[in-house]
Amino acid sequence: MKSSQGISRWTGAASVCAVLAMIGTAHSQPRAVVELFTSQGCSSCPPADKIIGDLARDPSVIALSLPIDYWDYLGWKDTLADARFSARQKSYSQMRGDRDVYTPQVVINGTQQAIGSDRSKIESAITDTRKNDGVMSVPVSLTISGKQVNVAVAASGNSPYAARGEVWIFAVSKAVPISIGRGENRGQALTYYNVVRNWLKVGDWTGTAESWTVPLENIRLEGVDAAVVYVQNGTRDNPGAMLGATMTSLQ
Repeated sequence: MKSSQGISRWTGAASVCAVLAMIGTAHSQPRAVVELFTSQGCSSCPPADKIIGDLARDPSVIALSLPIDYWDYLGWKDTLADARFSARQKSYSQMRGDRDVYTPQVVINGTQQAIGSDRSKIESAITDTRKNDGVMSVPVSLTISGKQVNVAVAASGNSPYAARGEVWIFAVSKAVPISIGRGENRGQALTYYNVVRNWLKVGDWTGTAESWTVPLENIRLEGVDAAVVYVQNGTRDNPGAMLGATMTSLQ
């Protein structure tokens, strides 16, 4: 069946075979999703932005930049910011119960946070979150076929902590150079890595092997050259642990 957003779901035995085939040919699954909440108007953020660039070269980590908009009043409007990312950061803090919302802040595997410029704390959080049952345990596949993006999520196995979640796609620009004209970073030429430029819900995953197709045109917007698919416990407004994810180039 096909939804109004142009996303269709595969069903039946053929679907399960396709899921297994795609996951069988996928690259090894990453150990972490690291989300950096950053701002062009934040003088403390450039070191964190650089760390994300370093982590982006590690195939075992999906490192993402999600620019927020709540510092725009300081004299420079972030050209990449999205209010949805500000809301996501706040939702994370509410789920953790600590109310910590700042820049640069990273959220690791949906459950822990750290200062984005503290590489050792980020690495420690990756190790700690991997000890939690279900975190990054579900194989996910993303393949391109003609004008379609094929998303496949494997069955949950025996973990009761990875039995359901939401499936989302981040449309990503791998590197975006920006010249800052005003504000705290005035005069600097900075590069932002793996910047999320669009956010699309694929479907709901219920613990069984499932697949969806998404029109490539819904993802490949101007400047977008990669895509990330992830399965996350909870909902967009109440995000929980990352259950699985993968990233692929669109070039």
